[in-house]
Amino acid sequence: MTDNAVPTPAPAGSRVPELLAQLTLEEKASLLGGSDFWHTQPVERLDVPAVMVTDGPHGLRKQAEGADHLGLNASVPATCFPPAAGLASSWDTALLRRVGEALGRETRAERVAVLLGPGVNMKRTPLCGRNFEYFSEDPVLAGDLAAAMVDGVQSQGVGTSLKHFAANNQETERMTVSADVDERTLREIYLTAFERVVRTAQPWTVMCSYNRINGVYASEDPWLLTRVLRDEWGFEGLVVSDWGAVNVREDGVRAGLDLEMPSSGGSGTRRVLDAVAAGTLSEADVDRAARRVLELLEKAAPALAEPGTVDVEAHHALAREAATASAVLLKNEPVDGAPLLPLAPAGGTVAVIGEFARTPRYQGAGSSQVNPTRLDDALTALRTAFEGSRDVAFAAGYDPDSEELDGALVEEAVTTAAAAEVAVVFLGLPPRYESEGYDRDHMDLPAAQVELLRRVAAANGKVVVVLSNGSAVTVEPWQQQVPALLETWLLGQAGGGAVADLLTGAVNPSGRLAETIPVSHHDNPTVGNFPGEHGHVRYGEGLLIGYRWYDAHALPVAYPFGHGLSYTTFAYSDLSVRPDANGAEVTVTVTNTGDVAGTETVQVYVSDPVAGVYRPEQELKGFARLTLAPGESGTATIALDRRAFAFWHTAAGRWVVEGGEFQVRVGASSRDVRLAEVVHLDGDDVTLPLTGDSPVDAWLQHPVAGALVRESLGEGQWTAMLDDPQHGQMMRAIPLVRLTRFPGFPIAEEDLPTWEAKAAQS
Repeated sequence: MTDNAVPTPAPAGSRVPELLAQLTLEEKASLLGGSDFWHTQPVERLDVPAVMVTDGPHGLRKQAEGADHLGLNASVPATCFPPAAGLASSWDTALLRRVGEALGRETRAERVAVLLGPGVNMKRTPLCGRNFEYFSEDPVLAGDLAAAMVDGVQSQGVGTSLKHFAANNQETERMTVSADVDERTLREIYLTAFERVVRTAQPWTVMCSYNRINGVYASEDPWLLTRVLRDEWGFEGLVVSDWGAVNVREDGVRAGLDLEMPSSGGSGTRRVLDAVAAGTLSEADVDRAARRVLELLEKAAPALAEPGTVDVEAHHALAREAATASAVLLKNEPVDGAPLLPLAPAGGTVAVIGEFARTPRYQGAGSSQVNPTRLDDALTALRTAFEGSRDVAFAAGYDPDSEELDGALVEEAVTTAAAAEVAVVFLGLPPRYESEGYDRDHMDLPAAQVELLRRVAAANGKVVVVLSNGSAVTVEPWQQQVPALLETWLLGQAGGGAVADLLTGAVNPSGRLAETIPVSHHDNPTVGNFPGEHGHVRYGEGLLIGYRWYDAHALPVAYPFGHGLSYTTFAYSDLSVRPDANGAEVTVTVTNTGDVAGTETVQVYVSDPVAGVYRPEQELKGFARLTLAPGESGTATIALDRRAFAFWHTAAGRWVVEGGEFQVRVGASSRDVRLAEVVHLDGDDVTLPLTGDSPVDAWLQHPVAGALVRESLGEGQWTAMLDDPQHGQMMRAIPLVRLTRFPGFPIAEEDLPTWEAKAAQS
């Protein structure tokens, strides 16, 4: 249905129709804005309450009255789970669902109606300052993980706010910049994750972004907020602005922006009322938005009336489980004949180097900062794990708040490492390197940390590096000095214990990269197209973000999308791809060929080698996880719908499967394909309307019009020219109406309307 059609009837017992009828225009307009920073507007006369919404997405950030948006003031204690950059590397939808349930319980217990998250914007560039809060460079992975989290949160009777809709892929000039991007790229890359969440999980709210898209502010874009979001995807909830994202309030109401946050001090309400009085905004538009606000309040009422309690210790244990699943073992080379990790339970001294081991970097900066219920550090956790069996020495090595190399700290670290059997060096990005509000200047670790590593590695050849960072960092060339490298991203409040579990082998690493780690920033696809200029950023790389770019240009990478090692090994066999009416079903057998239990993530990529449009070399279209005992085999089954094989046909304005052969690839990363099989699918019928401006080739290919053109041309010179092997392609590209004006052309311009009508009837 269109948004202006008769709305879906309210559920039985709903007060919304009655309330809407009783509200005055002024009261309805007031509902469309906040009453303060975090609350909606009440209408006391009719017992319409105000409800609270607050920041997430990896933990509740409920602040006191009058508190700020960017986390400068304290919030109530809440479980700080790993941010999205970490959780995405789990590739575990069941885990994300459980984390969502915990977030929902904490949100409900604090009588908050909506948790503002998750964020599913694509990691277009590794320099985006907010990448720690986003899932992936791939829309299928991001969408499926986010949908699981939304399901989990909303199962507790509170809502989520899917953000930031849409094309908010940088912090530079984020309030005003125009993301200039073609529709096919928008549909296939930047809208797909949102679409998957909306269609499968129905978030209670969607948050529009600050930026413009092709010159139009997201907050007042009817194509985005109504045609795509509601009419095409079937979104049933409320659209809320990002805090301060409203440009012209009445234009936003008309476009489908229901709720302005925070309070505008009444200016938004006045603009809405003035526009209705002037006839530039209909009262029906106001009613529509007010109805959605009332429906949100009604959905939240039962949970807010019975908030329940939270098991803080159980949530901390879940945070530790999530953290262990989020870390990615990038490298684990043999030293003295055996992989360096896991560390042996007994032996010589373990030197722990780096202040981040003692003072963890566990979350990003900005509006998502959580006040944790407790905070574990890796140094304490390692000392506990090795108590009575191995000594653990510590040296800070660096000051995270300084860019300068501290000679005394480095000397202490080198001495400590030289006297130890193995050195575990904790490196990472200081908080000031990445935050909401600004983008990074480079992808490198602080130079002082890299120099510290060089000197420690010279003193001890057994070095494990543990990285703490919300965004990808370059690891070349310094990683050549170390046998083992563990990427932990930002692991939340329980990350210290999780790191100890992984290093000691109490937990087998199972994380897989949700983004490519390039050799150099200069290899990434946005060079020359980021962060833009003069208020515009051009998405010149088109479809080729992340691994799509590196594959298309055959570029080496430090670590590919989907990569991650384990303390065991896995073999793939018996791939089967069976087409059906809905697409295809993929099954593959995976066997644990090692000595310890482990989890493998099976990744399915689709390639369309012969297509009428440009398509990336391969694209992730499904995944599954298998946990297997040593020697055990299991079968992964991944259903691919027809959308997995489709592209956005800009001329037809819809998704299209082009019939023919597709290659389905199955493997452990985008560059570790183990098996592949070709499958044939029937294509969709796409017959585009013809006009005189259509090229001759389109007329010739048309099932009805083609015969008319051929008959009129006969066997003369014009047919010969159009079919000429050398020049025919040039001739067939000419619009038919222009050829009718050439001397001697046998088709008259005045006949074209009749032919167009006949073609349209076919």
